[in-house]
Amino acid sequence: MNIDAHFHVWQIGRGDYGWLTPALAPIYRDVSVEHWWAQAQGLGIARGLLVQAAPTRAETDFLLQQARQHPERVAGVIGWVDLQSADACEQIRARAREPRLKGLRPMLQDIVDTRWIAKGHIQPALACMAHADLVFDALIEPRHLSVICEVAHAHPRLRIVLDHGAKPDMSTQPAALAGWRAAMQTLAGLSRPAPIMCKLSGLWTEAPRGQPCDSVQPWAQALLEIWGPQRLIWGSDWPVLELAGGYDEWHRYSRSLCASLSPNEQAALFGGNAQRMYRLD
Repeated sequence: MNIDAHFHVWQIGRGDYGWLTPALAPIYRDVSVEHWWAQAQGLGIARGLLVQAAPTRAETDFLLQQARQHPERVAGVIGWVDLQSADACEQIRARAREPRLKGLRPMLQDIVDTRWIAKGHIQPALACMAHADLVFDALIEPRHLSVICEVAHAHPRLRIVLDHGAKPDMSTQPAALAGWRAAMQTLAGLSRPAPIMCKLSGLWTEAPRGQPCDSVQPWAQALLEIWGPQRLIWGSDWPVLELAGGYDEWHRYSRSLCASLSPNEQAALFGGNAQRMYRLD
C-alpha cells in the first residue's frame, strides 16, 4: 500500500496557526482531506498520515475528528501534547487511548533552546510516549541532530522519525551539506538503542525559492544512501509543498530518485516503512 506519511489540513478560522500568515499566500487558505485526496488519488496513493500544524490541544482534537470522518483515507494522526506541562503523562496516556493517534510532534524548530527536548523536565513525558507506543516525530533542524542522539540513547524504546531530513540548509553548499551529512550518518548509525527512521519529505521547500525539484538531489540522494530503503519514509508535506511546487512533481521526482531500487525496496519506502513504524492498520 502506497502511503503519504506527511500531509496537513487546516482551517484558518480556528485561529491557532501562528506561523500561517497572508505572507504565505500560496498556502494561506483552508485545506481539507478532500483537497489532499484530489492531489494524491491519481498517483497510486491509498492513504495518508495527518500531521499537526499548530501546538495546541484543539488542533489535535480537530485532526482526530478529520481522521474519524475519513477512515478510508487517513491512516493515522500525529498530534501534539505540551511535553513540559505538569500533567503531560496524563495527557499522553489519554491520547494514546485513541487508536487513530500514532505519534506526537513537539515543534522543536520553533523553540530557541536547541537542547529543550533533552532537558530533565521533558524526560518523563518522552518515557510515557515510549510506554504508550507513540512515535516521536522530530520536527528539527540540523542543530538538533546531536541532541536527538542523546534522546535516542536515553529512551531506547522510543520510536523516532525525523521530519523532512532535519530541514538541511541548502543555501551554502558544500560546507553545510558535509556537516549535515556527517551528523545524519551518526544518528542513522544508532539502529540501537532506539528505532529511528527519516522522512523523505519537505526538502523542496528548503531549497532557495524558485529552484526546480531536482535541485534537492544532493540531499535526497544522501538520505537514500544514509538511511537505505528500509528506514526512509516518503511523504509529501502537502500543502506546505506548494510553496515550492506541485504534489505530482515531488512524487515523480521521488520515484525517479528510487528507480534503481528493487520493487520490494520501493514498496517499503513508499508505504511499508510507514506502516511498520507507525503501526498502521
